[in-house]
Amino acid sequence: QLEVVESGGGLVQPGGSLRLSCAVSGFRPGYTLTFYAIAWFRQAPGKEREGLSCISTTGRTNYADSVKGRFTISRDSAKNTVYLQMNSLKPEDTAVYYCAVNFNPRSPICTIQPQYDYWGHGTQVTVSS
Repeated sequence: QLEVVESGGGLVQPGGSLRLSCAVSGFRPGYTLTFYAIAWFRQAPGKEREGLSCISTTGRTNYADSVKGRFTISRDSAKNTVYLQMNSLKPEDTAVYYCAVNFNPRSPICTIQPQYDYWGHGTQVTVSS
C-alpha cells in the first residue's frame, strides 16, 4: 500500500517562503518514484480543493495560474520525495496542503485535477503577519 506523508508546513509572514515535502513509500515491486505522477493540492476553509502543481513520470511539470512563477515542484528520486518550494507567499495561500500520487508509468503528462488514488493527510500552511 502506497504511503504519502507531507511535512514542512507552518506559519510564515507574507512575502516569505516555505518548502513542503512529500515522502512516498510502498511502491509496487520493481517500481520507483519515477513511475508515479505526483501532485500538490490545497484546501482553504470553506473552499474547494485546488490543484496547484504536478510532476509527471518524465519530469514534466504543470502549474495552476494562481501559483505559477511563485511555486516550484521538484523530485528527488533517491529520497523518494517530492518538494513544493513556495516563494512570495500571500495570506490567500493559507490552506491545508496535500500531496497526491498516481501510478502512471505510461503517461508523460500529469494533471492538477484531483484524479489521484493516494493522498496524504495534509500539512497546514498559514501566511500571516
